[in-house]
Amino acid sequence: MKKIIIVLTTIAFIIIGCKEKTKISKTTPLQSYTDSLFQVGVDSSQIAGASVLVYQNGKTLIKKTYGYASLELSVPVPEDGVFEIGSVTKQFTAAAILKLVEEKKLALNDDFTKYLEFDTKGRKVTIDNLLNHTSGIPSYTAMAEFGELMIQDLPRDSLVRLVESKAFMFEPGEALIYNNSAYFFLGLVIEKVTGQTYEAYLKETFFDPLEMTSTSYSSNIEIAKNKVYGYGYSPDGLKQKRYLNHLWPYAAGSLSSSTKDLLIWMTALHQGKVLSENLYQSLITPGQLKDGSNIHYAKALTNSSDFGNHRIGHGGGINGFLTDTRYYPDEDLYIICLVNTTGPKGASYFADEISWQLLDKNEPQSIDLDIDTKLLEGKYTGAVRGSYTYSIEVKSISNGLTIQSERDEKADTLKTYMGNNTWADDNARIIIKNNEYRFVNPSAYYILKKEIE
Repeated sequence: MKKIIIVLTTIAFIIIGCKEKTKISKTTPLQSYTDSLFQVGVDSSQIAGASVLVYQNGKTLIKKTYGYASLELSVPVPEDGVFEIGSVTKQFTAAAILKLVEEKKLALNDDFTKYLEFDTKGRKVTIDNLLNHTSGIPSYTAMAEFGELMIQDLPRDSLVRLVESKAFMFEPGEALIYNNSAYFFLGLVIEKVTGQTYEAYLKETFFDPLEMTSTSYSSNIEIAKNKVYGYGYSPDGLKQKRYLNHLWPYAAGSLSSSTKDLLIWMTALHQGKVLSENLYQSLITPGQLKDGSNIHYAKALTNSSDFGNHRIGHGGGINGFLTDTRYYPDEDLYIICLVNTTGPKGASYFADEISWQLLDKNEPQSIDLDIDTKLLEGKYTGAVRGSYTYSIEVKSISNGLTIQSERDEKADTLKTYMGNNTWADDNARIIIKNNEYRFVNPSAYYILKKEIE
């Protein structure tokens, strides 16, 4: 009898083993790569946890979570974990503005002071300028005063008056410097025009019709199902995120969501279920600066080449959380990554790694120099994100140039020359001519002027 039991037990283990092997064999190379990628991040304490969703041609390739929603309680990230999404909020704000345009309640060319009291010192700043970061208004998140304001409970007008007291960084339309103040103002415009709170308008207009049940305005006090905690990386180990009152990120960055809900949003948006075709094209089409230069930022979405691949998307960062959402229309590919840790390996790092498992990464190719780089030497100064007077030193070397910013200890060599006084730096372009240093990437267009002695 014992022999029979042993034989049956052995057969059972063989069957179970075969089933396990079958299960393992069904794991795709992409799934194995993604598992390893995130597990290394969790095991090395570079991230607490993450949620990722990869969707292509109507099929889910990856939908998984990794690590912990709470390190203190050793609670894993739930299947549809809710993360704060930071600046990914902005595309909901932009879509809301375009809905109001569709209803003829405002126009993109309207001066925003028609809806919000703000002294522009005689400048016209349009709703469109606010949407594409070309207003010249400084960003409150770069102001020293915001460090104290961010934890306080004050009227939102306090922040408007703070920004109003600062000088413009450039004249409207002359550059693109990423600007959270602009989207804060757009939230106030939405409330003024609709008579509803920003949160209520988004819920009624987008979240409820699309059944985005895990998406809401973040709260410091309300309990939200499946909400994960946020952390920050340090060499000494992960730490709890710094406190931030959600009065202030507002329409620039206060939404929370899940990968499931963000996929619902992104597919609906890009399949014409959110906006009419002409307004959708307005949302995703980048404009130009006053001098005719093309920018790559549209209205809360970048639209540009990602190493030769057409990409529309946006990232987000807020205390304790980093987010990346991207859509490659030519491949009908969506990648959504949410990480509950701010640090060196954020959502964009993981999204990049996954992207290049599915797409060809076409690095820019260098050609021979056809200019005298000695003529480009000098110090270039101007406004960039976080500074009114940022400077870069350009020096000529054998067959090239080096650049050293005031923030860097060492100079970098510009290696990839593309012709017409233009160098490639990954997806960014650096143009040095006519006594100007222009830095162009999907979310910036800085123009620094050469200091002439």
